[in-house]
Amino acid sequence: MLVETINNRTADTATESTVLGPFHMVASPPRALGDTIDLVGTGPQCVLEGRVLSADGTPLPGAVLDIWQANDQGFYDVQQPDVQPPGNGRGLFTADQDGRYWFRTIVPTHYPIPTDGPVGTLLEATKRHPYRPAHIHFVVTAPGYRPLTTHIFVAGSPYIESDAVFAVKKSLITEFTPADDPGRPARAHFDIVLQPQARH
Repeated sequence: MLVETINNRTADTATESTVLGPFHMVASPPRALGDTIDLVGTGPQCVLEGRVLSADGTPLPGAVLDIWQANDQGFYDVQQPDVQPPGNGRGLFTADQDGRYWFRTIVPTHYPIPTDGPVGTLLEATKRHPYRPAHIHFVVTAPGYRPLTTHIFVAGSPYIESDAVFAVKKSLITEFTPADDPGRPARAHFDIVLQPQARH
């Protein structure tokens, strides 16, 4: 996170970046706006929407959002190939003419990172827990703008103040608001502001 923060300083209005994480895939399955990335139907449902914008507030139509998250048990599809269908929790979306995106998923949950290698040894030596707060990953790209790798974090999640990988930034903490009707999904809003590509 220290190297990532040094290498990805942002303008005041730009969305802050975070680490990529080990469970990204080269190509998430393309999905239409409004589709769900939850292929197993477990966990509390939610709708996540927002816009992709430039620093001056101009929408960026056609921006591509690569999105992935763990299931309601805290595992990614690649960790459970015999349990989860390939592509569960993943989607590649294209923003509409107003820069808007929206999709359905589950409210993510907190989970422990694997501790069976040198990371576990490091955590034990530093007397730190292995848990990450609930989050959803994004990689967002648009022509002429710097690619953005970031997360959004669920406000109030356990471990939000002590993320094992130090990736939480206050600007990325997002409210997932439950619906008044228990039969309807929770909702969350997250706008993404990209920085122009540096000119050489």
